[in-house]
Amino acid sequence: MVYTGAMAITKQVRRSVTLPVQIAQQVDRLAKRRRLSDNRILVELIEQGIEAAKQKEQAFFEIAERFRSSKDPDEVKKLGNELGRFVFGE
Repeated sequence: MVYTGAMAITKQVRRSVTLPVQIAQQVDRLAKRRRLSDNRILVELIEQGIEAAKQKEQAFFEIAERFRSSKDPDEVKKLGNELGRFVFGE
């Protein structure tokens, strides 16, 4: 089979990870239910986790900007509490 330059080529890196038993079992169940390989499930979960982290970071910066530009003391207090939850958890 001959491939032309039109095909997108992505470099892949092999990684080895050790999973806790409960996580490994959940991955196995997801893979079986969705009829995908364990590896594909792990890649999807990692991609979703990275996207969620980006969205959380973006939300943090949006709140921080509102906090910085707010003149209303009540809103400043509310936004400060939200920022605290981002930093220190619920």
